[in-house]
Amino acid sequence: MKRKQRRSLNNRQLISITLVIVLALCILCVFLAVLIGLLTSSSPGKSQEAPTPADPRSAVLTLAYSPEKAELITLLAEAFNSKRQRTPDGRQMAVRLVAMPPDQMVDAALGDHPGFEALNPDASLWLDQLDLRWAELHRDEQSEVAPRRVAASARYAVSPIVIAAWPEVAKELGWGSRPVGWTDLQKRAAEDPDFRWSHASTGYASGMLATLAEFYAGAGKTRGLTEEDVTAQATLDYVQSIEHTVSFYGENEAVAMQQLREKGRDFLHALVVQEALVVQHNASGGDPLVAIYPHEGTLWEDHPLALLDAPHVTDNQRRTFQAFAEFLREPEQQKLVLSHGFRPADLSIPIDTPDSPIKLALGADPKEPQTTLQMPGPSVVQVVQNVWWYTKRPSNIFLVVDTSGSMSGEKLENVRTALKVFVSQIKGTQDRVGMVEFAGSVYNIVPLQVVDDSHRRWLLDEIEQLEAGGDTALIDAVRAAFVRLQRENDADRINAIVAMTDGLENASSTRLSTLRRMIQEQNSTGQARIVIFTIAYGDNADLNTLRALAEVSGGQMRQGDIETIRELYRILSQYF
Repeated sequence: MKRKQRRSLNNRQLISITLVIVLALCILCVFLAVLIGLLTSSSPGKSQEAPTPADPRSAVLTLAYSPEKAELITLLAEAFNSKRQRTPDGRQMAVRLVAMPPDQMVDAALGDHPGFEALNPDASLWLDQLDLRWAELHRDEQSEVAPRRVAASARYAVSPIVIAAWPEVAKELGWGSRPVGWTDLQKRAAEDPDFRWSHASTGYASGMLATLAEFYAGAGKTRGLTEEDVTAQATLDYVQSIEHTVSFYGENEAVAMQQLREKGRDFLHALVVQEALVVQHNASGGDPLVAIYPHEGTLWEDHPLALLDAPHVTDNQRRTFQAFAEFLREPEQQKLVLSHGFRPADLSIPIDTPDSPIKLALGADPKEPQTTLQMPGPSVVQVVQNVWWYTKRPSNIFLVVDTSGSMSGEKLENVRTALKVFVSQIKGTQDRVGMVEFAGSVYNIVPLQVVDDSHRRWLLDEIEQLEAGGDTALIDAVRAAFVRLQRENDADRINAIVAMTDGLENASSTRLSTLRRMIQEQNSTGQARIVIFTIAYGDNADLNTLRALAEVSGGQMRQGDIETIRELYRILSQYF
């Protein structure tokens, strides 16, 4: 009896101990959840503090640079790294490079973990935009000084914005006999529907600076451009008259120049780039180009080297930045800058000597530009960026989407995301977008409509409902989009087809030769030009058909995979 009672008491004790342990564990879990929430959450519009670097004494500076100067900055970084300089605590200084478009640099630098400590965009306007947006996110009402994201900056190379043209085209515009400017370019393009010229989207300095120059010309000023000047109807009308003659826009200058080298006079008659790229092109033995300096005035790409003011930047990385900035301004490096067609930031180095590449023989004039425009403030630049969507040439775009059986699973899911990215990049209220879906046949056509809120929601809903199955009728699908653009015959707009497939054509009733003939006739008879951009998705895509469609229309073929398809659609959206 006593043994039974003792055993019962022990059971109660065990139950009590178990309950206490469970309760303690619950309290511990709640505490950890709260702690993790505090560590991972942040206030709306505020940036989290970056975590302590893995090596708080690191002297390796990661530098994001814009791609048009890849060769030059690579040589400069290699030369700096070979010096093996050390910090006071013995760490070796080094610069590590990562290529990145300037607008993406700004977006990344606004976050907690940008992946770099310093940046080298193509122009200081991006640093101004970075500081402006940073101040908007982190404004302290108690402080009179706006917070900044850029801790320090220095220039080592500059290059004026020019209109690059083939010599015979430049002479037709008046080059060599009189000053040539934006109005001459507009008039030439308006009179000749076959005349093709381009500048990059305003996500790149050459496009943004060219647009600012147009606004300056429209306002009749060379300095002190204001928001009132930019939004004045006369200025908007002037800029619109120029922009509406653009054949299509594009991405960075390096890509545009590469396309020009590959396609020659069949690609474009003129394009906006920095002077250095004209010099490099001619020095490499390419079909010669001429740099035209707009007589209304021009702006400069000044390639600033900038250090972020961020918690993740170590003291040694700051020392590396300072050492690299000083290294770039040394005479030897400044001469290397000049040898690559850029003008050195050190004004004591002459650019008109016999061995300088800035010379008429290489398409550049060391005496130009005669008029340099004043860089407007960041708030004016921001207004111009917004207004540009209403002055740029509008587009009619058909997205031709492969939903054949091979597109099932992750492929289709990534394409859905990529198409949504493309649609989200279309801003303003002028561009019209439609969609053609195809598998074994063309089975769904979303007609062209202006991308307002309603149509955007419709497009996104259609994209969400894409389903894979069947064969691949690529040619029939492109023809369906082409015929609809042909019926529009809208010469006031950029008319484009963006067609993607991951497989071989195997189900169309239209022959490739028939479609090519239709495209040639459309684009050679003075009717609205239709350009086709094609995307080969994965290793099994029909490269021959995609390349043939792009080439006959004056477009481009791009190759992508599951990892790159989203970025590819984002890039192509910049052409319209």
